[in-house]
Amino acid sequence: MSASASFDNAPHRLDESRPFLAVRIAVLTVSDTRSLADDRSGDTLVTLIEGSGHTVADRQILRDEPDLIEAQLRTWCAQSDVDVIISTGGTGVTGRDVTPEAFRRVMEKEIEGFGELFRWLSYKTIGTSTMQSRALGGLAQGTYMFALPGSTGACKDAWKEILVWQLDNRHRPCNLVELMPRLTER
Repeated sequence: MSASASFDNAPHRLDESRPFLAVRIAVLTVSDTRSLADDRSGDTLVTLIEGSGHTVADRQILRDEPDLIEAQLRTWCAQSDVDVIISTGGTGVTGRDVTPEAFRRVMEKEIEGFGELFRWLSYKTIGTSTMQSRALGGLAQGTYMFALPGSTGACKDAWKEILVWQLDNRHRPCNLVELMPRLTER
């Protein structure tokens, strides 16, 4: 991975003197119609995660049912072998799009900047259509949680422009990984 910026004027600097720390990421696809055979967004995330040196701890596909999504999120948050959860799908505005609601049932803290930054980046690609995205980030039981739209483009943008940097402990001036030991402090 290059330490150069992947978008206009964004400072990305990797401190190569620090050893890379792989994180364990669970991938959730939320869809009433997809299966493992045709889950292109989930496949995209798995490829990007593994290509960056991280580990896919688990992968599931669930229907757009808030109780099912909530239960899976709570299960992963309780597991010590999951550091991050990334979902794809169900973040739009239709009646069946319930991923943000399920995430908010579980989240202890929201990371507002993730959704704001995602929509700002997405605007450069899809214009005002980005307002339909309810992408969000948060934290529960020391586990980071990110809900992305269901398109492969959205998954690529979120990973390549935000998450690959923030989930790399070498990223300067700061990153989410270095905060992990302190996430459950009281």
